[in-house]
Amino acid sequence: MNLEFYKYQGTGNDFIIVDNRSELFPKKDTKINSKISKLCERHFGIGADGLILLEKCKGYDFNMVYYNSDGREGTMCGNGGRCTVDLAKYLKIFERETTFLGFDGVHHASVEVDNKIKLQMKNVQEVKKRDGFFLDTGSPHYVVMVDDIYNYPVKEKGRIIAHLEPYGKKGTNVNFVEQNGNNSFFVRTYERGVEDETLSCGTGVVASAISMFHAQQTKSKNINIITRGGHLNISFKIDNNGGYHSIFLKGAVEKVYQGHLFGF
Repeated sequence: MNLEFYKYQGTGNDFIIVDNRSELFPKKDTKINSKISKLCERHFGIGADGLILLEKCKGYDFNMVYYNSDGREGTMCGNGGRCTVDLAKYLKIFERETTFLGFDGVHHASVEVDNKIKLQMKNVQEVKKRDGFFLDTGSPHYVVMVDDIYNYPVKEKGRIIAHLEPYGKKGTNVNFVEQNGNNSFFVRTYERGVEDETLSCGTGVVASAISMFHAQQTKSKNINIITRGGHLNISFKIDNNGGYHSIFLKGAVEKVYQGHLFGF
């Protein structure tokens, strides 16, 4: 089987994306998880933090299916969503604005005048305090502030926290945050399913921005986040019950290259 794929990155968070509107991708193959894992492996495969399928979806422009680099189907991926939106525009599925379905429900997105992708994320109704903060932004995230973030042992500390008992069998993503301005923060993220630090995490920076506002570290509802892979902007509004809505994640993406999977 010869399948075309696109390699994308959004602030260093990289993905293999397949246009699966023809339904040729072998999702029901009993070995599909190990095959995806091999594709995402950086020495023997293409290399990526995850694999995404862009599929047809009745009532929406498309459906996004996300797999972690370990081959297991994951939850919502913010940077992956932004990359998939850019591919959908490249494939002429839409022009400037789109509505699509992800793991966590309906998402709206637009291509801004600076060609950055602005993606609406799911509402957040609750932020739990557990030494740090725990919340769901499409994927579960734990957020904690640290000092000297550039030298912080993210992988070692993240692996321990991610699989603690309160977060269940699937675990949680872990974000380490340090403030570097009134409405600016540096974030490093340990991602479950990747089981390592990634250069950026979309749902993670959203969780971090909301947590920092919730912790009164900033009064701004428009927050800039710096990751090892680049800069992202998060904006949101607050409802009468203290929940967060109209949450938008904005940043640049890049189609790095495209190729073909032979004998997949």
